[in-house]
Amino acid sequence: MTVGLAKGASSMGHLGWVSKRCRVCGVWVDLTGGVGKTKKTLAYYCPNCAHLHESYFCHACARKTKYTCPYCGTKLVLVTPLTEA
Repeated sequence: MTVGLAKGASSMGHLGWVSKRCRVCGVWVDLTGGVGKTKKTLAYYCPNCAHLHESYFCHACARKTKYTCPYCGTKLVLVTPLTEA
């Protein structure tokens, strides 16, 4: 997916489709792994609560909660694809 060629909010490569807020600190997390001008961060989600609470977490907050969901206590799963640069 090329983020640089996005034209309009409903286009497939628009950052609104791949950006979520961390449920603890509120920072914007890019789920593609930092394509384009955004910072490269790791993103985690809870498989049980993702459809209910949109529970996505940044790397710092996942580490603070010991990689467990603060809502249900299950283990967090890595969303961001790991690629070598």
